[in-house]
Amino acid sequence: MTAASYLIRGASLLGTAAGDLLVHGGIIAAAGENLGPDVVGDATVIDAAGLVALPGLVDLHTHLREPGREDSETVETGTRAAALGGFTAVHAMANSSPVADTAGVVEQVYTLGRESGWVDVRPVGAVTVGLAGKQLAELGAMADSRARVRVFSDDGICVSDPVMMRRALEYVKAFDGVIAQHAQEPRLTEGAQMNEGKVSAVLGLAGWPAVAEESIIARDVLLAQHVGSRLHVCHVSTAGSVEIIRWAKERGINVTAEVTPHHLLLTEELVRSWNPVYKVNPPLRADADVHALRAALADGTIDIVGTDHAPHPSEAKECEWAAAAMGMTGLETALSVVQETMVETGLMSWADVARVTSTAPAAIGQLADQGRPLEVGEPANLVLVDPAARWNVDPAAMATKGRNSPFAGMELPGRVVATFFHGHPTVLDGKLNTPFIHGGN
Repeated sequence: MTAASYLIRGASLLGTAAGDLLVHGGIIAAAGENLGPDVVGDATVIDAAGLVALPGLVDLHTHLREPGREDSETVETGTRAAALGGFTAVHAMANSSPVADTAGVVEQVYTLGRESGWVDVRPVGAVTVGLAGKQLAELGAMADSRARVRVFSDDGICVSDPVMMRRALEYVKAFDGVIAQHAQEPRLTEGAQMNEGKVSAVLGLAGWPAVAEESIIARDVLLAQHVGSRLHVCHVSTAGSVEIIRWAKERGINVTAEVTPHHLLLTEELVRSWNPVYKVNPPLRADADVHALRAALADGTIDIVGTDHAPHPSEAKECEWAAAAMGMTGLETALSVVQETMVETGLMSWADVARVTSTAPAAIGQLADQGRPLEVGEPANLVLVDPAARWNVDPAAMATKGRNSPFAGMELPGRVVATFFHGHPTVLDGKLNTPFIHGGN
């Protein structure tokens, strides 16, 4: 399928000067202004005037649920959603059933991703067996497997034991792996339902204090410094966390961090509606936190945007608040929310967006063929976005099985027009086209 040629005519590359890109054989075969027929041959022409071309998006934090939780999502449905959102690679979190804590399970997820063909699926291995925090999982075996796991996380559960966290950080140094921590001190969040503050007091809901996140981050950056290892902080949500990460980076500690789209846009005030779609871990925070997160993403303190796409069956969300599952979908809305919060506000250029949604997450996850420049000879993993488009979020129209989008009914800017994966258009005219067929092993 990569033998087909496509001429992307007149796209704004990273939001700057317009140019043409010739895609052939899975790579960008030519680039320039007004490429002539002697170069493009019989390539299919895609009129990209007014569209922004970006490297394909890379998500370091996706829940695909399979194996075992196919009522929530499957690799097939989740990766279809990813392609529609402009992604060409996602990292599948380990909290499936069985947990992805062995080479066998991560290879199963990796194989399902290749068979689906919509995006590159890279499994995230569990840090501890069964996410129980008692015994290290098969980190080395997962790293040596066909899936070549480099990111490990018990996401959804904090590795709260400092000895266990230290051992994990030390272990992954052997293959330059990274521990992605879900920063939540469990003893400070027992029974917590939302952010601790004035709103939780008014609603009578148990509060989730910022210090529960911040204390773990502070501990872990010191552990990472002590053992000389790589730490990644998942879904940062408070202004205090930003300051700790900034402090750590100023001292040369090898830490990276992510923020979710929902924490860039939504606040705890939405919980007043009692709609469980707004129940998430970590919780939606105060307006001051949202602005601190935006500023930190803009100045590089926070490295990337990670969706934390967490689909649930309807019965897990359409119930009373206390019984509802935590989590929100995000793959099909992520780029639009980033445009709304970072580009439309003047905090970021499209080149900056490419860095935080593609280049940096690909580097953290060690994906050599993702997040690459839009230049001749580079892999043709890219997305075309119409920044002038506006659209209303309708969860029922999405490819994901999850209907728990916190942006339902909102009008957002920007629309993915086309996604190219290994030079093949998985999305055209804003709709799913056909998957990429992998050859060989």
